[in-house]
Amino acid sequence: MVTKTGLLVRNRDFRRFWAGHTVSVVGTQVTAVALPLVASLTLGAGAAGVAAVATAGFLPNLFLPLLVGHWLEHRRRRRILVVADVVRAAALAAVPVAHVAGVLSVPLLVAVALTVGAASVVFEIGSFAYVPSLVAEADLGAANQATQGSTTAAQVGGPGLAGGLAQLLGPAPALALDAVSYLASAAGVAGARRPEPVPARPDEKTAILAGLRAVAVNPWLRALTAHAAIYNGAAQILVVNLVVYAVTDRGLGPGLFGLALSAAGAGAFLGTLTSLRFASRFGYGRTFAGALTLSTGTPLLIALLPGTGPALAGALAAVQLVSGFGLGIANVLSVTLRQIVLPRGSLARSNGGYRLLTFGVLPLGSALGGVLGQTLGSRVGVAVGAAGLALSAVPMFSRRIRSLRRPDEAKPPVIDRPVAPAGRDGARLSPAAGR
Repeated sequence: MVTKTGLLVRNRDFRRFWAGHTVSVVGTQVTAVALPLVASLTLGAGAAGVAAVATAGFLPNLFLPLLVGHWLEHRRRRRILVVADVVRAAALAAVPVAHVAGVLSVPLLVAVALTVGAASVVFEIGSFAYVPSLVAEADLGAANQATQGSTTAAQVGGPGLAGGLAQLLGPAPALALDAVSYLASAAGVAGARRPEPVPARPDEKTAILAGLRAVAVNPWLRALTAHAAIYNGAAQILVVNLVVYAVTDRGLGPGLFGLALSAAGAGAFLGTLTSLRFASRFGYGRTFAGALTLSTGTPLLIALLPGTGPALAGALAAVQLVSGFGLGIANVLSVTLRQIVLPRGSLARSNGGYRLLTFGVLPLGSALGGVLGQTLGSRVGVAVGAAGLALSAVPMFSRRIRSLRRPDEAKPPVIDRPVAPAGRDGARLSPAAGR
């Protein structure tokens, strides 16, 4: 795939969308930290209350993706993305207002988390399908490099920003600024003026499960989905046990532990910046395989790391840096591959199916990680999670995928059909509908 340089300079509409997207993902990271802090620090809620708020923000990923993808497929996305941002802003603004009015409660925070989580599902599925209408296919790699880069930067800086705002203003007032960030995102997305293609008319025969079928029938997407689902479940097993293993069992201070984990974000950011260069030089499939070797293989070392204190933190940071670098490359290539392989008329629907399969495993992974850590110990939990990450790469190492030079080679073959004879007024008579 040949990608022209300077997409953000050349394409004003994408630049505006990207600016809105960047503000939006920063807001998402701040919300994920600030809402539980409001429950804990402002309301004095215990672990159950904090967990309820955190879980509420995640629940929409389990029951909404298929519905949202099906609904979005036949609608223009830009206006819906703007509405999703406005809904998130309004929901978050309710927290400081309720705090000032003296009516803030944990049930209200749960409702806010559910609303923000649901609107985020709509925004993320919609933006995946919207980007290909903003840029040419040859620029999709550069577009995803830009959006994944800002997403990664938000993941690195968002939690720290949330903590700083909560320390400076208090958790509830900090959410007022977060609400403003979503309004800024809405303005950025609305600033893109390139007309969207007319959505395809709904097909009454298209069932809501079509998004799952679109992923299942394509061998490349099937392998990618299997990899992502196994990876996400295993990552939860690893994360749940890593805190106990490093901080409680190995005596690593929380500050050093946090710094070590932040190396993953730094590595991922570097990976996004270099992903297209590697793909152009070594081929898409080989670069993908190499990236997965780093992102899924390096964590196997965590359970074997020696030392304590700064030495352990440094070793853990090195593992996280290398693993994150591979993950950053893989994320850019994954999104681009899905956008190019899938027909334009099924991007939203198929992304809903993909999101359900790859996000639905998160609570299962967390639960399994807790059971493993409780019964066999945190070190075993870390080792099992890391082994699961390595196992997740297996579906992506097939010869079919490794031999890809460009992502468009993974498109389904186009079946040539005879041209129908001209009808009245030069109109073509439609041939029988094919697959």
